[in-house]
Amino acid sequence: MKNTRLFMFAACTLFLAACGRQTVKIMTPPDASNRVLFGAEQLQTTLDKAGYQVMMQQGDTTFSDPEIKTILLTEVNDTTLKKEGFHISTTGNLTRVSGRDGSGVIYGCRELIDRVNDSDGKLNFPEELKDGPEMVLRGACVGLQKMTYLPGHGVYEYPYTPESFPWFYDKEQWIKYLDMLVANRMNSLYLWNGHPFASLVKLEDYPFALEVDEETFKMNEEMFSFLTEEADKRGIFVIQMFYNIILSKPFAEHYGLKTQDRNRPITPLIADYTRKSIAAFIEKYPNVGLLVCLGEAMCTVEDDVEWFTKTIIPGVKDGLQALGRTDEPPLLLRAHDTDCKLVMDAALPLYKNLYTMHKYNGESLTTYEPRGPWSKIHTDLSSLGSIHISNVHILANLEPFRWGSPDFVQKAVTAMHNVHGANALHLYPQASYWDWPYTADKLPNNEREFQLDRDWIWYQTWGRYAWNCHRDRTDEMGYWDHQLGKFYGTSDENASNIRVAYEESGEIAPKLLRRFGITEGNRQTLLLGMFMSQLVNPYKYTIYPGFYESCGPEGEKLIEYVEKEWKKQPHVGEMPLDIVAQVIEHGDKAVAAIDKAAGSVSSNKDEFARLQNDMHCYREFAYAFNLKVKAAKLVLDYQWGKEIKNLEEAIPLMEQSLEHYRKLVELTDEHYLYANSMQTAQRRIPIGGDDGKNKTWKELLVHYEKELENFKANLALLKEKQNGNAVTETVEIAAWTPANVKLISNYPTVKVDEGISLFVDVPGKIEAVAPELKGMKALRFNGNEQREKGTSITFETDAPVKLLVAYFKDDQKKYAKAPKLEIDASANDYGQAEPVLTNAVRINGMPLANVHAYSFPKESKYEVFKPYWGSINHMELNNSFDPAPYLARYKNSVRYADNLIQKVLDYLEEKHLLDETIVVISSDHGDEFNDNKLNFWGHGGNFTDAQIKVPLVIHWPGKKPANIEYMTSHLDLVPTLLPEVLGCENPTEDYSVGMSIWKEAGRRNWVYSKGWSRDAFVEPNRIVLINAAGALEFLDKTYRPSKDKTIPAYIPEVLKENSRYLK
Repeated sequence: MKNTRLFMFAACTLFLAACGRQTVKIMTPPDASNRVLFGAEQLQTTLDKAGYQVMMQQGDTTFSDPEIKTILLTEVNDTTLKKEGFHISTTGNLTRVSGRDGSGVIYGCRELIDRVNDSDGKLNFPEELKDGPEMVLRGACVGLQKMTYLPGHGVYEYPYTPESFPWFYDKEQWIKYLDMLVANRMNSLYLWNGHPFASLVKLEDYPFALEVDEETFKMNEEMFSFLTEEADKRGIFVIQMFYNIILSKPFAEHYGLKTQDRNRPITPLIADYTRKSIAAFIEKYPNVGLLVCLGEAMCTVEDDVEWFTKTIIPGVKDGLQALGRTDEPPLLLRAHDTDCKLVMDAALPLYKNLYTMHKYNGESLTTYEPRGPWSKIHTDLSSLGSIHISNVHILANLEPFRWGSPDFVQKAVTAMHNVHGANALHLYPQASYWDWPYTADKLPNNEREFQLDRDWIWYQTWGRYAWNCHRDRTDEMGYWDHQLGKFYGTSDENASNIRVAYEESGEIAPKLLRRFGITEGNRQTLLLGMFMSQLVNPYKYTIYPGFYESCGPEGEKLIEYVEKEWKKQPHVGEMPLDIVAQVIEHGDKAVAAIDKAAGSVSSNKDEFARLQNDMHCYREFAYAFNLKVKAAKLVLDYQWGKEIKNLEEAIPLMEQSLEHYRKLVELTDEHYLYANSMQTAQRRIPIGGDDGKNKTWKELLVHYEKELENFKANLALLKEKQNGNAVTETVEIAAWTPANVKLISNYPTVKVDEGISLFVDVPGKIEAVAPELKGMKALRFNGNEQREKGTSITFETDAPVKLLVAYFKDDQKKYAKAPKLEIDASANDYGQAEPVLTNAVRINGMPLANVHAYSFPKESKYEVFKPYWGSINHMELNNSFDPAPYLARYKNSVRYADNLIQKVLDYLEEKHLLDETIVVISSDHGDEFNDNKLNFWGHGGNFTDAQIKVPLVIHWPGKKPANIEYMTSHLDLVPTLLPEVLGCENPTEDYSVGMSIWKEAGRRNWVYSKGWSRDAFVEPNRIVLINAAGALEFLDKTYRPSKDKTIPAYIPEVLKENSRYLK
C-alpha cells in the first residue's frame, strides 16, 4: 500500500508539473442571478486565458478547501455600498466579491479581471476594497442613421432594415460592443433613430403604418429581444431614442401628411398614432427606456409641454396598464431646442421616474471649463433632484482623426460634477457617428476599420472617469502608460510618449473651434479648415447664439481682438493669436512624442502607424490654421488702417498656410475616405457638403488655392487703383429679375420700393431696401394672422425659382425665427440656411431684416410628389419593392384630377350656378400600394380599406357643413338624392337596399361589396369573404386569417334583400 500511495503521489505531481496550471474555484449561490453568473463567466474566461484551471461551482458556497484559491460571488444587502457598488475582501485563499446588486458583482469581477490583466496573470487581489460608481448612468450611443438620406425620406428617417443597417443584425458585433461597455463599467446603451416604432411594433388601429416587410419585422423583433436580453444580463439598460414629431412614411402617406413638419400643429390623429405607438412599444419591450427629443421637429415650447404630458406620458402609462404593471420605466427628456425645465415642471406631477439630458458642451468637445447659458441649463436641470445626464454629443469637431486625451476627459467629467451637477453620462462615438460601425480610415483592399477597434481609448477614458473622476493625476499617468504599453507592445516608459501625443493633440481641435468656430456639430467640419472671409467676418455666416458664451473660457474673436488693438482697449480672456501659437506647440510636441515611441512598438503596428500619421495630420493642420489666422489678422488691420502693406504681408502667410495644407492632403489622401460622416446639406462651414461633395482635404485644396489666387488678383487691382493706373468705375447694383409664377395663394401683391407697406395691419413702411430687391413682387400679409395661423404660399412655376423670405433680426416671439440648422435639421432643405442679403429691408418701427432664398427646381405642373416612377413595369412589383415612387405617381394623378375638379367648380362659380348645383365627388375604388405587406398592388385584388374605401364629398347648397363618421356605401346615394332632389315619395325599400346618408339611426355596421370573382361583407374589424360556392372565409382588416369566425347574424337579411330583385 505504501508503494501504491507513493506512485499515486508521484503521478499527481507529474501531472501538475506537466500542465503547470494552478486551480482556482469560482463559487456562486444556488439562486444566483443572471448577472452574477455572467460575472462568473467573465472571470472564468480571463483566468483560463491567464493559464489557470478554473472550477465552477454553483450551489454550496462553503469554503471547504483552503489549499485552493477560491472566489465567492454573492449579492448582499449592504447599504454602505452604492447602487452597483461592490466589496472585495481577501483572507488567505478566499476572496469574497460582494455586490450591492447583480451589477455590483459584475463590476467586482471586472476589478479582479483588470488586476489579472494588468499584472501578467498574477492573482494580486486586494485584502479590502469598497468601490462604487460616481455617476448613476454611464453609457454610450449607437446611431441607426446614415451619412445620406434614404430616397424619399427626410433627415433621421431610417427604418430598421438589413439593407440600411446590416450590422444591426450581427449578433457577434453586438456581443463585442456590450462586452466593451461592461469592461469600461458602463451600464446603458442608447439607440438613436428618428421613428423606431414603425420598425418594431404593429398597431391594430394603424396596420398600414409599419415601415418594413413582414420578414424584416420578425427579424427586428428577434434582434431587439436578443439585444435587450444580452444587455440585461450584463447590467446594461437599453434606451431607445426618438424625435418628435416624426411619423412613419406609410402612415403619413396614408393620411396625406408629411413625415415631419416643424410648423404643423398637434392634431388628434397624430397624437393618437404616436400614443398608441409608444403604448405598443412599452407593452412589448417593458424593460427598455425611452429618450424623448422634443426639439428639431416641433414648433413651440407650449406644444412640447402638451405633447409630453398628453401624448408621450399617457402612451407609456397605457402600455404599463396593458401589462398590469404599476412601476414606471425611466423616461429621459432631452433639453435640446426646448424649455426642458418648463416641460419637467408640468410632467413631474404626472410621472415620477423622469431623467433629464443636456449636451455637455453643445455638439462639440471644446473645453473642460464650461460656463455661460448652456451651463445654466445644466444647473437648472440638475437642481430638480432627478438624474441629470451630461451628453457628450460630439460630432464633427474631432472627425476623423484619432482622439483620446485622458487628461482632457478627466477634467471634463470633473466639470460635469462640479460645474453642472450632472450625475450621469451619455457618450457619442468619437468620430463617424453617421457611418457606424466603421471609421473613415482607408484600408487596403477596400476593407473597413471598426470604431470599437480603433477608438478603444475613447470609450475607456470616459468609462473610467464616469466611474470615478477624482483620481490622482500622477497615478493616472502611470495607469495610461501601462494600458498603452500593453496595447502597443512596449514599455510603460516608452508608452508615456504615446500618452503625451494623445494629450497634446487632444487640445488642438477643441481650442481652435472654441476660439474661431462659427457653429458646431454637423454644421462645421473644423479639420477641413476655414476660408479667409470666415476668419475675418464670422458674423456674415451667422454665429450660433450662445456658442462663444458657453463653449470655453472667456475670450475674444479675432475680429474683436483687432478692433480692441486699434482702439487701445483692454483685452479679456483667451486671445486668438495666443491660441494659434499654442496649437502649433501642441502639434510639435505630439509629433515629437509619437515619433520617439515608434521604434519600440511591437504590437498592433499597423494601428500605431495610422495613429502616428494622425499626429502628423494634426501638426500640419495646426500650422496651416496658425498661418492663415495671422494673415486674417493683417487683413483686419488693413480694414482699420487702410495700409496696403498689411495685405502684401498677408500673402506669404497664406502661401505658407497652403503649403502645410498640401502636406495635410498628402497625409490624408491615402489614409481617409472622408473628413466628416454626415454628407448632406447639414454642413455649411467651411463649405456646403450636399450630396457627399467637399468631404476631403483634396477637394477643399482646390477652393483654398482659388481663394489665394483671387486674393492676389484683388490686391493687384487695389494697388493699380491706388497708383492711379486703373479707371475707377461705379458699379451699379442691378435689381434681381422677378420670376414668372402663377400665384395660387390669395394674397395682395405690391412692388418693392421705399414708401411701400408690406403688412395690411401694420402702419410702418419701407424706409430703405437693398437695390437687388427693388421692383420685385412682394406679398402683403396680415401680421396677426401670420402669428395665429402661420404662413402658407402656393404657386406654380415651369422654371426654377427662388422664393425670397425676409426674417426680422429680433428674438421677440412675435417674429418668425430664421432657419437655424443648429435646432432644425431641415433648415437647409431648400438651400435657405444662409441669408443671401443681410440688413436688406428696413421698415419704420421694425427690426432690420435678412433675406433668405428658398430654391424650387423646375418641375412639371403635376409632378409634385417625388421620387416619381416615370415608367410603370408591373413585373417589378413584389413584396420588397419600395412603394414610394409608385405612390408618388398616384398622388400626382390625384392632383391632376383635383385640378380638373377645380376647373368644373370654377366654371360653375363663374356662371353663378354653384349655389344651385349639387356636386358629388367620389370614386369607384381605392388603390393599394402593398399597404399590408401581402404584395397587393392597385385595385380589384382584395376588400381591404386600401382598395374599397373611397372619398365622398357632397356640395349641397343650403345644407350646413358636416362630417359623416359612420359607415356608408355607394348604395346610399340613390335614397339620399331621390326624395330630396326629385321628390320621390315611395318608401326607400321600394327602390334601394341603401338608406339616406343623412340618417344614422338603424344603420347597418357592415357593407356589401362585390368584386370580379367573389363578394364580401366588410365589417368594422373583419372581412367575410363569399366564394362562388357560397362558402365563407374570415379575415382581419389586413387580409390575414381572423380569430373571429362567427357566422354573421345578418346573412338572412342579405338573402331576403337579394331575393327581392330575382325574377
